Amino acid sequence: MLTLKTKAISITTGQNQSTLSRTQKTFNTLIKKIEDKRTYLAAWQEIIPHYQKRHVSELLPLIESATKLQVEMVLCLDRAYDQKGLTATERREVAFLISDLAGDLAADLGDEQMKRLYNKHSGSNYDTEESTAANEMRLMFEEMMGVDLGEGLEGLSPEAFLKHAQERMLEQQAAFEAAREAQAARRASRKKSAKQIAKEEQQKAEDHEIGQSVREVYRKLVSMLHPDRETNPEERERKTTLMQRVNQAYDKKNLLLLLELQLELEHIDQTIINNLSESRLKHFTKILKEQLAELEQEIFYTEDRFKGQFGILPFVRMRPDSIMQQLHINTVRAEQTVSNLERELLMLQDIKTLKVWLGLLHN
Repeated sequence: MLTLKTKAISITTGQNQSTLSRTQKTFNTLIKKIEDKRTYLAAWQEIIPHYQKRHVSELLPLIESATKLQVEMVLCLDRAYDQKGLTATERREVAFLISDLAGDLAADLGDEQMKRLYNKHSGSNYDTEESTAANEMRLMFEEMMGVDLGEGLEGLSPEAFLKHAQERMLEQQAAFEAAREAQAARRASRKKSAKQIAKEEQQKAEDHEIGQSVREVYRKLVSMLHPDRETNPEERERKTTLMQRVNQAYDKKNLLLLLELQLELEHIDQTIINNLSESRLKHFTKILKEQLAELEQEIFYTEDRFKGQFGILPFVRMRPDSIMQQLHINTVRAEQTVSNLERELLMLQDIKTLKVWLGLLHN
């Protein structure tokens, strides 16, 4: 696929201008922020498939192995609990270990056998505890955040609870925005003052001029690139590829990319960019602010989906340049965990070595 490497857009000082105006500085600042956000988003989009592949092939099997070993440990400890040879103190320790492990496994797997063993050795009821804890967490969260989380939260893990809470917050925020827009619409339907009418007309005119600014850049590129006018097959293919990028940029109102393409194709030069009028710059600035906000939102959703997919808590900060290192650390830790569990499981097969193992827990 033929591509075009775009040049960075920036207003610079010239012979007739020693310093940039406030509007020019704002334009440059927005361009720089957008370029940084685009690079950051591209880094996320590039690294996520690699992370997913290694997570599935390296870390996930270790997590599954560790879980199976923990289940075996619970079953082995339960068998030992019912055998002779343990003191009353050791039996209490075994019961505590079983309830602790079985409770975690029941939460992770929803396993009924683990629930039964938890109930047997904890002197409590797993489902009742979960229901009470979920209700307390819901009430605390609703009081702190002022959000109605609804019902049916029993049995949710902390991660699932936080995800549900986040979704409810977004839903209620959307409902609030819709209500505010409806209220604004009702106000707008009333008789408007001359000042309101003038303000709306001014806004419409500005929006029209902004749209015209983008369309003007787009039309110039189309006129220059239109592949139907090209007789050379290779050049027609190149222009077809570029036209696709131009159309995509125009559909998304991506002013920056349109300007970059103009500069790269030498349709405009640095002098033209430096001499953009204040009114044109203000129109461009408004478009760029919207583009920056859209990029920030896309980054937020990309990170949020990544965390949800791999069970990472929403408030944990992640960066694309460090997630592979963190994955490696997690994998090494998981390998150590599996190795330790295998060694410990061997010690639980016999009452004598079990007693030794219990003693080691206190050292």
